[in-house]
Amino acid sequence: MDHFPTNWGRPRNDAHDAYGTYPIAERPYNGPKDSFSEGVQHTQQPIVTGTSVLAIKYKDGIMMAADNLASYGSLARFKDVQRLHTVGNHTVIGAGGDMSDFQYIQNILDELIIDEFTAQDGHSLGPAEIHEYLAQVLYARRSKMDPLWNSLLVGGFKDGKKFLAYVDLLGTTYSASTLATGYGAYIAQPLLRSAVENNEDTLTEEAARKIIEDSMRVLFYRDARSINKYQIATITAAGTSISESNHLETSWDFAEGIRGYGAQTQ
Repeated sequence: MDHFPTNWGRPRNDAHDAYGTYPIAERPYNGPKDSFSEGVQHTQQPIVTGTSVLAIKYKDGIMMAADNLASYGSLARFKDVQRLHTVGNHTVIGAGGDMSDFQYIQNILDELIIDEFTAQDGHSLGPAEIHEYLAQVLYARRSKMDPLWNSLLVGGFKDGKKFLAYVDLLGTTYSASTLATGYGAYIAQPLLRSAVENNEDTLTEEAARKIIEDSMRVLFYRDARSINKYQIATITAAGTSISESNHLETSWDFAEGIRGYGAQTQ
């Protein structure tokens, strides 16, 4: 009996052994598999998104605010999402846009802070360094994220200097006394500028908080993707803090006097 399969009239295939099975080096892995491994993708079409983030400089530091809503398309789906994140001892970032991208950014920043701490070289990253790092990371990953939906505000206070800057996936970076992302860049930014610019060195924390709250109230009235539940972050020489969720006092009584839309009574 001829025991050599190649002599049985079957064509030779170098990709398989004589019995038609996989070579050992190419055999598929049959061990335990991560059921989510094939589902990991970078966001190209954002699904869960957050809207505006506001930030201003005041006499003693930086104040930032963002609501707690993450919308699933047009559905107000998640109402307890924190869109402000502390980075190290001197910096807070606020994110508008896709929340899965923001989670990724939080993870890499946390790893960066851990690496910096374990170096034990007596130095710590400040807001300017965090901003520059984010500018490089986001621009490098611009093809894997949606540039229309991702923008960050970076606020910090280190060595007696206040820092407030903007960064997005298009490579846009700039700094100002007042900043806003999302719909807030169109509606809230004029309110912030008129209240803060040329008044930064005398603006108290209480006055800054009132400006932020009034701006968040306007956004709740005008932005369909916002909610009246929000958090405020303060960054001063003493450190950073992010408040618990607050609720805006709102009233829709003014709608009774609006004419020109809907059913008319007279």
